[in-house]
Amino acid sequence: MIKILAALMLLALPGHAAELCPHPHQMDGFKTCADPAAAEKEGTVVLYSTSPETNTSALLAEFHKAFPKIEPTYIRLQAGALYARLLAERQARSHMVDALQLSDIGLVLDFQKRGGWQHYPSPEHAAFKPDQQSKPAGYWAWGSIGVVGLAYNTNLVTAEQAPKNWKDALDPRWTDSITVKAATSGVQHDTWYMLRMLYGDEYWQQFSKLKPLSFDSWVQQFGRVIDGQDAIVHTAGYAPYLELKAKGAPLGFNFPPDGLPIDVGGIGIVAEPPHPQAARLFMDWLLGVPGQTALVEEAFAYSPRADVHPPAGAVPLESLKLLYPDDWEAFEKSHPQFVKDWNKITGIR
Repeated sequence: MIKILAALMLLALPGHAAELCPHPHQMDGFKTCADPAAAEKEGTVVLYSTSPETNTSALLAEFHKAFPKIEPTYIRLQAGALYARLLAERQARSHMVDALQLSDIGLVLDFQKRGGWQHYPSPEHAAFKPDQQSKPAGYWAWGSIGVVGLAYNTNLVTAEQAPKNWKDALDPRWTDSITVKAATSGVQHDTWYMLRMLYGDEYWQQFSKLKPLSFDSWVQQFGRVIDGQDAIVHTAGYAPYLELKAKGAPLGFNFPPDGLPIDVGGIGIVAEPPHPQAARLFMDWLLGVPGQTALVEEAFAYSPRADVHPPAGAVPLESLKLLYPDDWEAFEKSHPQFVKDWNKITGIR
């Protein structure tokens, strides 16, 4: 009787019904608590993402191959712009999105505090480490792991000249020829935060003298360096480097020995999704081996899952020294200061 009452009480708690899924459906390579037939009847799933359009489009194409009766669509913006749009929609009580991928953990945590994530403990969460999930668990998990280092145009900069560590990037020779991400970028916030912890404010004060150029997307950032307009990519994503290098781009990449900030974010289902069953199915697929494998192969990012191979041509993740906050709450609170400082550093007042 006590166990029955406890179960009934759990059912009464908001967001906990998803925990009562003792027998998830076994799909091709993953498990789900969704009703696959109902998901197919809904016919679509909508993703908001900060990932580049080419990668997101390719990833969703793989999901569509697995579930041809479900047509996935997406909207892609940089983290700050995407989050502002999402909050505006929710304030207007316009629920247009099912799943959300945000590349800034600070925004992920803020959204959780606002009650924006649906509590859905995916059967695939078991493959993710506790520090790669929300606290409490069941709201979001790391969708992928990206690392950032220093990239350069090999036609303009020799391997000997290229910066080997973060302080090498402060050399005045890189003035007017070094690119970064804009203040709307989650990974730029993480890089600012971690290098500030390593070297203090003096690092970024010296860096500002280089007159860095900031861009919303790595496509612009790397594109200018490949074209020879700039020489160095600071906060260079390893994933885009691998993708572009595989296409023959004249790029080199160095891993600063002091450590590499990581590009991670939360991915989960948004509260009150318009297509709830398709949202669950998509989330379980994405966090499962099929979705994580597709993400690695299409976006060249690392998977947090130990049973998914690294990107083609990538060094093993375990061989790299990763830098990320041990206090994500403090990181979140630093965001206003980051935006203020970064806009000043990149010449935006």
